[in-house]
Amino acid sequence: MTSTALRLCVVVLVLFSTARPLFSQSFQPQTRLAASLPGDTWEPSIAADRFGHVYVLIPDFPPSCKKCPSSIDYLIVSGDNGKTWSSPRIIADPASGQIDVQLKVDPIDGQTVYASWLQNNKSMIEVAKSTDFGQTWSTVIANSNNAGMDKDILAVRGNDVYVAYNHSQTVWCSSSHDGGQSWTSVKVNQNAQFGWSLTGGGTVDPAGNVYFSWNGYTQNGGAKGPVNLYVTKSVDGGLTWTSKLLDISAAPPDCSAFQCGWAFLGPGIAMTSDAAGQLYVLWNSGAADGGPERMYFSTSTDQSTTWSSRRDVSLAPQGVDHAFPALAAGVGGDIRIAWMDQRNEPHWNVYYRTSNNGGSTWSGETVLSSFVFGYNYIFSDGFRFPFGDYFDMDIDNKSHTQVAWGEGYDWLTPGNVWYTRQLR
Repeated sequence: MTSTALRLCVVVLVLFSTARPLFSQSFQPQTRLAASLPGDTWEPSIAADRFGHVYVLIPDFPPSCKKCPSSIDYLIVSGDNGKTWSSPRIIADPASGQIDVQLKVDPIDGQTVYASWLQNNKSMIEVAKSTDFGQTWSTVIANSNNAGMDKDILAVRGNDVYVAYNHSQTVWCSSSHDGGQSWTSVKVNQNAQFGWSLTGGGTVDPAGNVYFSWNGYTQNGGAKGPVNLYVTKSVDGGLTWTSKLLDISAAPPDCSAFQCGWAFLGPGIAMTSDAAGQLYVLWNSGAADGGPERMYFSTSTDQSTTWSSRRDVSLAPQGVDHAFPALAAGVGGDIRIAWMDQRNEPHWNVYYRTSNNGGSTWSGETVLSSFVFGYNYIFSDGFRFPFGDYFDMDIDNKSHTQVAWGEGYDWLTPGNVWYTRQLR
């Protein structure tokens, strides 16, 4: 072998030994979760632990309670990474209603599961904790008031537990540093005044810093723009916060034809961090009032001091409506993103991409939603409308992605929670 050929072989061997290829990914066809429930289910939260369990918390509107202001939360658990599921059950007294659910597994022990939701017509934040794989739960009130709250977001690491939420048109955060036993609540956006502020994502990095992403509507009186998209950070356990503006979106698209609530298709901003502490944000944003919104991604490797320029991560043509970002992260650089868009107009689908280098390069797109016979809102090329304000995904102990979302006919009529899991 010549010296030139030898050098080429060495280069090839080095490339193959250091590259981390994105293998082809396949998912099972979508299946309905909590199928034994007779009601109207949406806005699920999903979490996976280190021992093969997957947990899904699902709000359900019983058939006898159409257009109720609230719902009842049911938990289902899988002990085999989503192959089979338990029957749905209530983990806490529903009282006058539960809504806006969240689930997180503590990344330190990989076992303790926390849940949060709004209780009693959104007048209180409840947090539940399980240390026995979801068999039993202890529940506490993290905050309570008469003005009402909205869109709670849960972030956990060890004994540090945080819940951020909208209250009186501002973002608040309730913090616990004893595993959820006692709580302190503070206003996050002290110096910002908005018509409405909605949290979208949160995480606690390995250094103990806590972050929440949220959007602030700059005008009172509903879903008007511009809409500011922020990441806030606390280095003192949630006592004080600093904010960084990532983007400014125009006013949301109109979806009154689907009987939507205000800002339903408006900007949403999801957030997470990987095991190395790299931060990731995924959001939808529009350039013109009422116009279509795109899906954008940004990352920070220095604890939110700086962020990469926003990157359009959708392969859909320009002019397509995008909404409802979701993301999950694993080992350093492992980031997985998903969203819904309307490229098969008038129908929607759930799209998914992955990166193993922190978002520098991306896989192709995988369509997670699939046809199911017997539902008037599911078609061969997608579903009629997203059901609920958000969906969720996580990574299980086999490094497979677990996803749950809602589909329906429009914003008001009955819909269902659907699920898929990565097979390879």
